[in-house]
Amino acid sequence: MPDRLALRLRRRVRTPRQKLVASLVTAAVVLGLGGYGVARLTTPEDRSCAAGVARPAGSSECVGVNGDGHAFGMPDLGEIAGAIGRENATLKPGEYATVAVLLPLTSPDGGMREKVLHELQGAYAYQYRANHESNSETPKIRLVLANTGKGNAHWRETVDRLVTMTGAPDRLRAVSGVATSSTEVRESVAALTAAGIAVVGTTITADDIANGPGHNRYPGLARVSPTNTDEAKALSHFGRVDAAKAFLVQDTRTGDHYTDTLKAAFTANLAGAPHEPGLFTSPADPTEEGTTANTFRQITHLICDTHAETVFFAGRHTQLRQFINALGSRGCTDRAFTVLTGDEGSYLGADEKLDRKALRTKLTVRYASLAHPDAWSPAPGRKIPATGGSAGAYSTFLTDIARAAKKPVALADGQAIIAYDAMATAVHAIRQATPEGAVYPAQEDVGTQWPQVKGSLRVEGASGWICLDNYGNPYNKAVPIVELTQDGTQRFVQTAWPEGRPPTESCLPPKKG
Repeated sequence: MPDRLALRLRRRVRTPRQKLVASLVTAAVVLGLGGYGVARLTTPEDRSCAAGVARPAGSSECVGVNGDGHAFGMPDLGEIAGAIGRENATLKPGEYATVAVLLPLTSPDGGMREKVLHELQGAYAYQYRANHESNSETPKIRLVLANTGKGNAHWRETVDRLVTMTGAPDRLRAVSGVATSSTEVRESVAALTAAGIAVVGTTITADDIANGPGHNRYPGLARVSPTNTDEAKALSHFGRVDAAKAFLVQDTRTGDHYTDTLKAAFTANLAGAPHEPGLFTSPADPTEEGTTANTFRQITHLICDTHAETVFFAGRHTQLRQFINALGSRGCTDRAFTVLTGDEGSYLGADEKLDRKALRTKLTVRYASLAHPDAWSPAPGRKIPATGGSAGAYSTFLTDIARAAKKPVALADGQAIIAYDAMATAVHAIRQATPEGAVYPAQEDVGTQWPQVKGSLRVEGASGWICLDNYGNPYNKAVPIVELTQDGTQRFVQTAWPEGRPPTESCLPPKKG
């Protein structure tokens, strides 16, 4: 028994040497765990979303470029992104050129989200045609999605990524989309064209995001939509408006190239108007409601004080909707008014905040659309223009767009149609620039094709003929005039033309200057 007791005591009482060893072991464990903790703290956070896509510092948006089916966290884009990814997966390395669609894919604004969806559907529809229905012409086309984030705030990161994609394996040869006339889009276009990348704008209409006589700020830029000036001219030819009975309502916020150039165009057409414009100031982000509804309530009183019959509106769609709602409660509902505006009116049909009762107060709302499904569709009593477009080209588009979604694609806003035409124009230039015997063109040769896109080399667009002048701008492009009906649907009225009549069969722009 004593021997056992002594043994237990020896086990409990450690020698100085044992204590030292135990202390060293404990310290090593603590240091090791501490180092592990420091390592965890200093390891960079993984902010990637998919190949080529990541969340910038301070943002939860997935920004960048991807063509593998990634939908940038937007459920509405899942189906079309997947279709594009599957089409891209069929392409073999070295047989394709890449076209990017640059858009604010993660915009929280409902109108912009719908616009984005329809543009991607239109772009994919032509990608499929280019790869499967064009007599095996080369190169084949890979389509990638490029997200610039809400309000195009992250355009720089995405454009920088695109600039790195001009070599193998991507061989980026054109960027389409660039669909809003904003400062961020202007800077994006400037950066892309400065890098020698051809750009095809879909719905940019601002006159100052364009080239022209005496200035070539964006070498390699083409557009498939008419400028704001051309829209205003087409509206003027259509409406035969008496300036003495017209009133202009315009946004005072500057830096928005759509609004700035639209109000300049309207002002030029209303030189004989008797009253100074009604002014409002939209928020820095014009998709926000702000307090402009209060201002519009006051402006409607002033309009009732005039003898105006036609009101021209130069502003974005959120403020346009607020203005129409205010007019519905005007004090002079016994008088009839017509509101004329630019292509931002195309958002109204899907705007749930629009007070459709306002449209039943002797109020007519018409806008210059970029495209409309009825413009080239045969119908009883509707004569299709002999030139400037064709029912056949539009019928081909209908076949192609049917592949873009399981359900019919909404076409009334014209976005899918115009995006399809922009993609067609990009592919036309890429293939025209490809030398005989080569698989794909040199990067710098694509943007030099625009002066040749006219006459018999025009693009037979679904929105009408695309005949570009030497500066990449569409000449006398068809402008559908659309009316917002009393139930909020969008009714085609007739096609108007910037030059007052359709182009001749040759579709050759006249000499300028």
